[in-house]
Amino acid sequence: MATVDKIRTALIDKILSINNKDFLEALDKLISSSKFELEIVELTDEQKLMLEMSENDIKTGKLISQEAMNKRNLEWLNAI
Repeated sequence: MATVDKIRTALIDKILSINNKDFLEALDKLISSSKFELEIVELTDEQKLMLEMSENDIKTGKLISQEAMNKRNLEWLNAI
């Protein structure tokens, strides 16, 4: 994972733990006032293939609900 991705993930984790409304509002103002450069993300061939496979699954109806996935994950975790 690139350094930028690590920093972003760490910030998201920290923000999710904040319960202070005033602090979050101030942080939102700070972020909103900053100018962001649009970054074009280049996907690898493997990432493109995975996206194509996902699109194909959607088109062919090979989907599972979040509830069913949660149940499957719990069963898997309990089997460990």
